[in-house]
Amino acid sequence: MQQSQLKNLVVGVDTGGTFTDFIWFDGETRGEYKLLSTPANPAVAVLAGLKHLAGGRHFDLVHGSTVATNAILEKKGARTALITNQYFEDVLEIGRQNRPELYSLIVRKHPPLVPSALRFGIPGRVNAAGEVVEPFDPKAVEALIGQLDDAGVESIAVSLLFSFAHPEHEKEVRNGLKRLNLPITLSHETLSEFREYERTSTTVINAYVTPKMEKYIAALQNSIGDNRFRIMQSNGGSISADTAMRESVRTILSGPAGGVVGAWRVGQQAGLDKLITFDMGGTSTDVALLDGRLPLTTESSISGYPVKVPMLDIHTVGAGGGSIAAIDSGGSLKVGPESAGADPGPICYGKGSVITVTDANLFLGRLVPDYFLGGGMTLQTGSLASSFMALSQQLSLGAAELAQGVIDIANATMERAIKIISVERGYDPREFTLFSFGGAGGMHAAELARLLSIPRVLVPANPGILSASGMLMADIIKDYSQTVMLSQAEIDQAVLDQVFAPLLDSGRQDLAAEGIVTEQVVIEQSLDMRYRGQSHEIIVPYLGDFVENFHRRHDQVYGYANRDKDVEVVNIRLQAIGRPNHPELPRLAAVGEEIDPVAYLGEKETIFEGRGYLTPIIDRARLQCGNLISGPAIIVEYSSTIVVPPYAAGRVDDHANIILEIGEDA
Repeated sequence: MQQSQLKNLVVGVDTGGTFTDFIWFDGETRGEYKLLSTPANPAVAVLAGLKHLAGGRHFDLVHGSTVATNAILEKKGARTALITNQYFEDVLEIGRQNRPELYSLIVRKHPPLVPSALRFGIPGRVNAAGEVVEPFDPKAVEALIGQLDDAGVESIAVSLLFSFAHPEHEKEVRNGLKRLNLPITLSHETLSEFREYERTSTTVINAYVTPKMEKYIAALQNSIGDNRFRIMQSNGGSISADTAMRESVRTILSGPAGGVVGAWRVGQQAGLDKLITFDMGGTSTDVALLDGRLPLTTESSISGYPVKVPMLDIHTVGAGGGSIAAIDSGGSLKVGPESAGADPGPICYGKGSVITVTDANLFLGRLVPDYFLGGGMTLQTGSLASSFMALSQQLSLGAAELAQGVIDIANATMERAIKIISVERGYDPREFTLFSFGGAGGMHAAELARLLSIPRVLVPANPGILSASGMLMADIIKDYSQTVMLSQAEIDQAVLDQVFAPLLDSGRQDLAAEGIVTEQVVIEQSLDMRYRGQSHEIIVPYLGDFVENFHRRHDQVYGYANRDKDVEVVNIRLQAIGRPNHPELPRLAAVGEEIDPVAYLGEKETIFEGRGYLTPIIDRARLQCGNLISGPAIIVEYSSTIVVPPYAAGRVDDHANIILEIGEDA
């Protein structure tokens, strides 16, 4: 890449577990770049990559950050206080009566992010209708100032009963505590919905991560100057860095959301709208199911803490290229969820000492040491054989059997994850295309598709950095919700339009503040619906006969519909979407089925299902539209390696995607 050629540079950055990924686009050309992550301070790798790509030139940055996620997982957020109604101080600790491990006698709940000493109750109550039943007492808030200051509080969460129906008391708490000059999160602004525990948990999480996110974003802003800076949200859209500092809870699945958006955009261009996304990185694997639209959920959790803001419905398991193989307490082989991470990493990275999934792929010949990261990082094979021999002897296996076992166990973990989001929710995987990305996805996708009887796999160009690419393809999205509790007798278009009106106004105003013009605004409305007496809802688009659509969706999810029973609209939801111009994928002219001989880089011995094959190595950069690839083959590129087993065959489409058709036998 010639730095002097960069104009109107747009950069997407995804900070992951092992690598920090960059995608850049300057209106004419595009490229990718990867750096080992810097877990102690993710900004170090981000700034190093930006300096390499942009030099002193102006750029627009969209960043997927793991700062909020890591703060919760590592319990390194701010010292947070919770202010709630008197006698409701322990709602955060009581939570729900759900048992995460039904048959375990030693289950331990995650301790709340706010300890009891930092939970404060104040007088003042409203009921479910928003009527004041006990007056607010400003003196009670005044009395808290000294206690909060003495406790060294760094952030404050305020969650009062039914504040979504009567927010004035929460606003008065904020006014009374302004002199502390601390971040204050109000529940009615974070989540204007019922369910006290989930609303309080979401509010506390926002307060817990906001100071750390503010510090991280401010440091990046100071370093990049006046360059435009946006943050990816968990809902598949981006927001300004300033908004992300206030609403940090919305960035928890920032990186994985970018990948799902990228898959959705690429799938649309390839004419595929039924996708199962498979994002296998160095530390974990993320999967999602897309049936005609991006999948949103309001029932997510992180580290056991509910987060009820809308997020893309992504399921994560601890299986990645860096997942560690070991012997469990019963003497059997296990893989993950522990990961070797970026440092020390797998054995083949040169510093690691424990076998990982990446090492197993290399041992079986499915990675090519000289072409890893486009030749920018040569894999070390010196100590690989002795490491596999030592562990295989403990298990009474051959070294190749051990390596295949590591792959099989990782595949089984990922297969279960895909069944959770498909079969267990009424979807047949055979009707979908497996969309594979992530640095390690291409090595496992064909085997995984075969296990699930998925007929085809799509591997996009630059699959190892699709999450970063998706950030450049993401819209600007603002989410709004409101609890309304309407019975079936009250559900008509006039009533619903009336309750939606304030949300519509807020959406248009907020998008205007984000720099979106009216012509780029799209509004999507939906309803949380349930049968009267149920305790959980289904999200249904506010379109056409939404009551009948609810019955159909209920039948798909739960196996039955009861059209004789009254339904309720519990919450209304609105997404205000700004759709600026996005970089378009180039379209390629068809060349032919025959692969240019210059694309072949050589051959190597590769093991599939215990049998050795002399396997051609193909340079993906030299493949052209229409080319056919017969398995077995190993396709190398900068950001990933794609393994085509003997039972698969591929073709290159007009967007440079590789489409693998999966057969039953070799």
